[in-house]
Amino acid sequence: MIIDTDAGGDPDDAFALIVAAAEPALALVVTSDELSGERARFVRHLLDLLGRPEVPVVAGADLGNTRLNCIHGLTPPEVPRQPTNVLAAVTEVCSSTKDSVRWVGIGTASNLAVLLTERPELAERLVVTQVGGALRYRDPERADHNFRTDIEAATTLLARSRTPRLQLSEITFTPEVEIGKGSPLHLLLSEPAGPPWARLVAAHLDQWYERFHHATMQHDALALADALGLPFTDYHRERIVIDERGRTNVATEGGTEVLLSGQARLEPYMRWLTAKVEAAHGLERTA
Repeated sequence: MIIDTDAGGDPDDAFALIVAAAEPALALVVTSDELSGERARFVRHLLDLLGRPEVPVVAGADLGNTRLNCIHGLTPPEVPRQPTNVLAAVTEVCSSTKDSVRWVGIGTASNLAVLLTERPELAERLVVTQVGGALRYRDPERADHNFRTDIEAATTLLARSRTPRLQLSEITFTPEVEIGKGSPLHLLLSEPAGPPWARLVAAHLDQWYERFHHATMQHDALALADALGLPFTDYHRERIVIDERGRTNVATEGGTEVLLSGQARLEPYMRWLTAKVEAAHGLERTA
């Protein structure tokens, strides 16, 4: 399993990484929409604290954006800059197994677009689950964040991957999946006596709460759960098109066949996510 993340902005990526760190199949993490390599350094530090120092981290596409930085000052200076050759790292993972490789895209599709362009045969190996697309986005004039941040990459994703599974924005843009300031999970992670990884994520949350919003919606861990085969989301086949703004619509003719998220069982999903975070923290609870 490979995770492609823009961790360091909205903390939902960090929660997905907490869960992923407990999965033996996690083989590689690459970063997208980079902040001059700081996202990758943060991910490296987080995985080390979570007990997964053997999982490589590679700094991927840097699109020049700087706004979504909620990890300022959180990574110790001794954490080195991470490698940048995404193609070599993904090739190594794919060469290590005869099985399919799960690609969990929880940031922009920038890295995947380059891979599928330079190594089109990887489309046969990568089973793609991507957070991106919206049929009913809250602002009809815009695409969802991941697709509009790199529209060309989103277009390439649809054109070159094999029936990708898309988690649509409207499925998880709801208070049902919020972790808010002062919530039980926020307070748990903020405990001074808690594990270092928890205090790191709490500090990350605090920067998000201060700069952007009083809560973070857990889009990304649901995509991870879907890639793991957990029964929280229903998907259906549909043909879609993407316009010049990155907006997705059902195709009236032509288009690309994908799997689109439909109904999601968010209450059991959040119980599962909470239990996973509590287990990593050392609490003996079950979903």
